Amino acid sequence: MSAERRLRISDHALVRFIDRAAGGEIEAVRGAIADALDRAAESAAAIGATEYTIVADGLRYQVRGGVVTTVAPERQSAPARRAPRGDE
Repeated sequence: MSAERRLRISDHALVRFIDRAAGGEIEAVRGAIADALDRAAESAAAIGATEYTIVADGLRYQVRGGVVTTVAPERQSAPARRAPRGDE
């Protein structure tokens, strides 16, 4: 018997919970990802690219304006482009 959940947890809230309550080290993970992608990002910057995809370790990292905006499995189709939300 499964009751329908009334309360949803946003991705932001989940990340904050992991960071603050569950002892996760979000900044360490963020740094590890940045370190792993640094060489590819430097290459993209050298040719003036501001929007690009880095494929590494079976994942696709979508980069816009120097910010990794999403990560998806390598074999998943690229995310659809959306208009900027203005709050990033």
